[in-house]
Amino acid sequence: MEGIMMKGADRTAVVVRKPKGDMHIKIQPLPQTTKWHKMPIIRGVIVFLDALITGTKTLLYSAEVLENAEGGEPYEKDKFTLFIEKRFGEKKAWDIMIYLSVTLAIVFTVGVFIILPTWIVNLFGLLTQNEIALNLIEGFLRILMFVLYVLVISKMAEIRTVFQFHGAEHKCIHCYENGLELTPENCKQFETLHPRCGTSFLMFVMVISLLLFSLLGWPGLLVRIASRLLLIPLIAGLSYELLRWTGKGDSILVKALSLPGLALQKLTTKEPTMKQLEVAIAAMKAVLDPDGPKSFVGTTDAEGNLFPETVMKQFPEAEAAIQ
Repeated sequence: MEGIMMKGADRTAVVVRKPKGDMHIKIQPLPQTTKWHKMPIIRGVIVFLDALITGTKTLLYSAEVLENAEGGEPYEKDKFTLFIEKRFGEKKAWDIMIYLSVTLAIVFTVGVFIILPTWIVNLFGLLTQNEIALNLIEGFLRILMFVLYVLVISKMAEIRTVFQFHGAEHKCIHCYENGLELTPENCKQFETLHPRCGTSFLMFVMVISLLLFSLLGWPGLLVRIASRLLLIPLIAGLSYELLRWTGKGDSILVKALSLPGLALQKLTTKEPTMKQLEVAIAAMKAVLDPDGPKSFVGTTDAEGNLFPETVMKQFPEAEAAIQ
C-alpha cells in the first residue's frame, strides 16, 4: 500500500510513501537458499509459496506504517484481531494473521478459479460428450473469469494506486536493464509492461492448466476436482520455468508465448506519477548498492540516501529537507 517491495540478490527493500510525503524504508536480508531452490519445477513451487507469504507480510507491514505515520488514518482493530492478540500475544497474533490470510487467499483462488469453472462446465455435459471440447470450454472460462476479476478490481481506487506502483516498478527495472541512471525522468520513458512479471506467471498458469487438464479426459466431477487440486504444484512449477525461459530469450516463439501475459499486464499496470517513480527508484537502489546495509529501518530520499529514524527525530530539519 502506497509503496513497493524490491527483491535483490541478497536483500529485499520495502519503501512506503507516508502521508507527509517522506519515504519509510525497511531492508531485510534474504534467507539462505537450499538445494531445493535450484531444482527445476520444485523451485517454482517454493517461489510461488514464498511470494504469497512475503506479499502478505509486505502488505500488512505497509498498512502498519501508514497507520502509525503522522497524518495517517487511525486503524481500529476488529474483535477477531483483539481476541487473537489477547490469546496468543501480538507477535504470535501477527504470524497467525499472516498465515491465515495466505490460507484464505489460496482457498479463494482454488475455489473460484479451479473448482468453480469445472463445476460450471459440468453442466455443458448435457449438450456435448466431447472431452476435448469440455476441457477447452473449462480452460477458456477460467481465463475469462480471471481477466474479468482483474478488470473489476482495477476500477477500485486503492487497487488502481497499487497498479500504478506496479507500473513504476517495471519502468524502473527497464531503466536499470538499459544501463541508464535511475531518475524519474529516465524511468518515465519506458513502458509499464515487463516479460518477467508475476502477472505473466499467472497467465502461464491458466494456459498450462488448460493444456494439462485436457490430457486427463473428462471423468466425474469429484475426480476432476481432485485431479485439478493435485496438479496445482506441477502447474506452478512448469509456469515458473516457462517464465524464466521467456524472460531470457528474444525469439519469435518467446515473444508469442509472452503476448498473453503482456496483454494482461495492460490491466495490472498503470502509468505512475513521478512521486511513485521516486519510491521505485529508492527501493531499487537499496537492493543494488553493494556497500549498502542488508538490514535497516528508517527513512530514505529520492536519491536513495538512508536516514535512521532516530536521526530523523533528533534532526527534524533533515526530515523537512527530505519532504
